[in-house]
Amino acid sequence: MARAAAATGRPVFIVALEGFADPSVIGAYPHRIVRMGAAGRIVALLREAGCQDLVVVGPVRRPSMLDLRPDAEGVRLLARIGRAAFGGDDGLLAAVLRVLGEEGFRVLGAHEVITEAVVPKGLLTPTGPDATAQADIARGLAVIRALGAADVGQACVVQQGIVLAVEAIEGTDAMLARAGALARPGPGGVLVKFAKPGQDRRADLPAIGPDTVRAASRAGLRGIAFEAGGTLLADAQATAVAARETGIFLLATTMEESP
Repeated sequence: MARAAAATGRPVFIVALEGFADPSVIGAYPHRIVRMGAAGRIVALLREAGCQDLVVVGPVRRPSMLDLRPDAEGVRLLARIGRAAFGGDDGLLAAVLRVLGEEGFRVLGAHEVITEAVVPKGLLTPTGPDATAQADIARGLAVIRALGAADVGQACVVQQGIVLAVEAIEGTDAMLARAGALARPGPGGVLVKFAKPGQDRRADLPAIGPDTVRAASRAGLRGIAFEAGGTLLADAQATAVAARETGIFLLATTMEESP
């Protein structure tokens, strides 16, 4: 993200959440490491650095309210987030983005900065889904619609029409590990990963990369179907290599035009 922003001439400043960001990754750029609950400190640092545009990126485990320990400004901002703090991730993130906007920042989606990582519709690998896999993708999309309506998760694994696992708070990799232990004999299943219907695309945009491909292979899957134009493909070259090595197909599709 920082490289992509800098390539367009934007100065970069990173507020890294303590315990989540890797210092070796962000070390080349101006940054400060701040604990999550210090919202007042975070906003002050952004203003001191002259930040106007923000991008929220990277995985974060949602803390309990007891662990959050908000500072004085954080208590005020938390009050403005309101009941969304106790709801699903999508509702909470939408409320956080709203408050950041009210504080005078313009929040951009990752896809608006790393434009080359957003993949158009089509098959990215030499092999694609057969009829069984196509049916699994269609079944997975129906599950994603239901998950999204309940603000639960963005992914599921389907094999031969059976839903082996759905993503909740544990994330995609942990879900894939569970799915591997539940695999049935016969043709392997498919990972289906889409943004939740109605999700604010400026936060928690689905992403897949070489690690996702390898985790899917370990789970005994045959392919990954993800949202065209709405999923970040991290390190496209390494992802393509991993797909060739594992025989996993990669299909960028849409809710409307999927099999």
